[in-house]
Amino acid sequence: MPRARPALPPEADESRLAARRPKPPNDGGCALCRRPLPLSFHHLIPRRMHDRRWFRDHFTLAEMRLRGAWLCRPCHDFIHAHFDEATLGRRLNTVALLAAEPLIAHHLEWAARQRVARS
Repeated sequence: MPRARPALPPEADESRLAARRPKPPNDGGCALCRRPLPLSFHHLIPRRMHDRRWFRDHFTLAEMRLRGAWLCRPCHDFIHAHFDEATLGRRLNTVALLAAEPLIAHHLEWAARQRVARS
């Protein structure tokens, strides 16, 4: 029977998570559309790809975990609705490459025309 791992204190889990992900920007704006909406972390190299050989040959595990951007939910959902994970990891793995992609650029033009509710 395998031995159980000792339980880590809650602060250890939080520190491990913090080490994997950059903090959200101070201005609170989406890395793509710059709108001040609630943000979610987008892994520029999707986590499902981290075990694949091509990605391991081209990036370190630490780089794959840390490479990401804080995006608003509409931008994040749009990206995942239009591109598969392999394409995101291989071809669209920086914010600049995402913004330069014509389909995403069109979405960003649309996003710029949308109202943002002020609280």
